[in-house]
Amino acid sequence: MSDSTEVMIAGAGIGGLTAALALLQRGFDVTVFEQAPELKELGAGIQIAANGSRVLIELGLEDELAPIVCDAAAKEVRIWNTGQRWKLFDLGQDSVRRFGAPYWMVHRGDLHRVLYEAVKRLKPDAVVLNARAAGFTQGDGRVTLTLEDGRSFEADVLIGCDGVHSRLRSQMFSSPQARFTGLMAWRGLAPMDRLSPELQRPVGTNWVGPGGHVITYPIRGNELLNFVGLTENREWKSESWTEAGTIEECKADFAGWHPLIHEIIDTLDTPFRWALVEREPLPKWTEGRVTLLGDACHPTLPFLAQGAIMAIEDGLILARCLEAADDPEVALQTYEGLRNERTAAIVRGSQANLHRFHNQALADPVGAVEYVEREWEPEKVRMRYDWLFEYDATQLQISA
Repeated sequence: MSDSTEVMIAGAGIGGLTAALALLQRGFDVTVFEQAPELKELGAGIQIAANGSRVLIELGLEDELAPIVCDAAAKEVRIWNTGQRWKLFDLGQDSVRRFGAPYWMVHRGDLHRVLYEAVKRLKPDAVVLNARAAGFTQGDGRVTLTLEDGRSFEADVLIGCDGVHSRLRSQMFSSPQARFTGLMAWRGLAPMDRLSPELQRPVGTNWVGPGGHVITYPIRGNELLNFVGLTENREWKSESWTEAGTIEECKADFAGWHPLIHEIIDTLDTPFRWALVEREPLPKWTEGRVTLLGDACHPTLPFLAQGAIMAIEDGLILARCLEAADDPEVALQTYEGLRNERTAAIVRGSQANLHRFHNQALADPVGAVEYVEREWEPEKVRMRYDWLFEYDATQLQISA
């Protein structure tokens, strides 16, 4: 299949645009339907480990991304109140040497823009805005997508990239039950030039504590420090990423934490907050000529920094499966078979890290040191992360 095959994608997020770009590069005719009236810069930082960056490089985006990514030197773990630190693993050239690709830290909006522009270069009218997917029908080798406003479109294949609250998934299968974790996340961006030199180091940091943890790392060419702070809060139930709080509320949630944490919070533009929800991965996500991708089929907690990367991997592998097969239905089943086990393992690994980052052993000064040295012992770290970073979606054997 290639130039005569029409593919519709519902959702112009990172996964949808990655799939669109990979398919357009292989000669497919792709149309992306996006519910938003315009594509804005949303979210904050994301981490792109070697298994994600090698896909973006394969798609020809390395030069465009170079000015806006941070190729951090290392990741480290620090204790919430003392600031004592341990190296988690080296990044920079060590990532290239060990895994064949860099480890990048980037603003989600910057990556999204680069993907969008790359798609438009290949097909200027590929993305249709104000087009919220409502449902679909299929038969006689075609799929019809119906939008919320009543318009309908037809193609050979439909890919649901419409996120954690996917309407297409709801039509196909029972959506996985949402379980609130009892955690609320704060996020914000701090201008790097307003922070002390200690915070300007080119490293990603996991601050771990008894009732919360904080993740920081540089983005946008080291101009900004990305801040995500997790705290226990069983009352906050909104999953929205755009609900603003105040600096004072954020600081109160981290009372007693290291002064560097409060320096970051004091420097944030606007802190936003959302509830963390976990869901079991779907055992199946394909029906005939319709399949799902990214958060629509395997939403995850952020504790392995793999959510966006899973969608990026999905996009390339789905395109490769469609290119390799004569029958779209066979291609979609092959894609699901190649991705299901890995993505489920990542979802469950992220759930396990939730309890590792938040542990009452960290409340005691002596116990905290012993806990970190035990849980982040180098061999355990390698077992936890190497299998993620070694995965190569560009070379995965595909037989369809």
